[in-house]
Amino acid sequence: MDIAKQCASHLLEIKAVKLSPSKPFTWASGLKSPIYCDNRKTLSYPEIRTFIKESLVQTIQTKFSEVEVIAGVATGAIAQGALVAEAMGLPFVYVRSEEKKHGMGNIVEGEIHPEQKVVVVEDLVSTGQSSLKAVETLRNMGCTVLGMTAIFTYNLPISQQRFEEAKCALYTLTDYHCMIEQAVRGKYIQEDEQKTLIDWRKDPNAWAAKFTQTV
Repeated sequence: MDIAKQCASHLLEIKAVKLSPSKPFTWASGLKSPIYCDNRKTLSYPEIRTFIKESLVQTIQTKFSEVEVIAGVATGAIAQGALVAEAMGLPFVYVRSEEKKHGMGNIVEGEIHPEQKVVVVEDLVSTGQSSLKAVETLRNMGCTVLGMTAIFTYNLPISQQRFEEAKCALYTLTDYHCMIEQAVRGKYIQEDEQKTLIDWRKDPNAWAAKFTQTV
């Protein structure tokens, strides 16, 4: 089994990813979604945690061999980024969503210098907005961001557009397409629910609106 399928199976197995096409979840943004992902759960499972760490390290070594610093995105990817940095023997920092309100007012915690080559580690990518905000922060500090790695992406069109516009390479261990395939194969959902999940990814807002009208 390749990394994408294996990672998707692990996330489904420990319910880090939950699928509910008929009773959707509500995200913090208010958007209704048939999928909910919390990759922090992987930290509680040593074998899966190690698999993810080693897979992220392999991705970075293959795609971003010039990396000098690993940066995690707060808060979900702080632990994942630190594990990766430790495994690679590299410095680690993490990027806050906004400047700290006290002390030094840091937005990046740890020591980093202009012109250093950085790879950003994320736990998941949804719309790409918060992930790319971290990239912008590092670039504004004079760092060279080689790209980003993440455990999972929803493959939303808006995210793909934003990463292209930001000229930031993104490599993930698994994605929404693979997740749905593994969910059907593992009988986490029925085959007739697959279309609903595919429709949501194409246009989440339209899907959510349609669902709201239906209920």
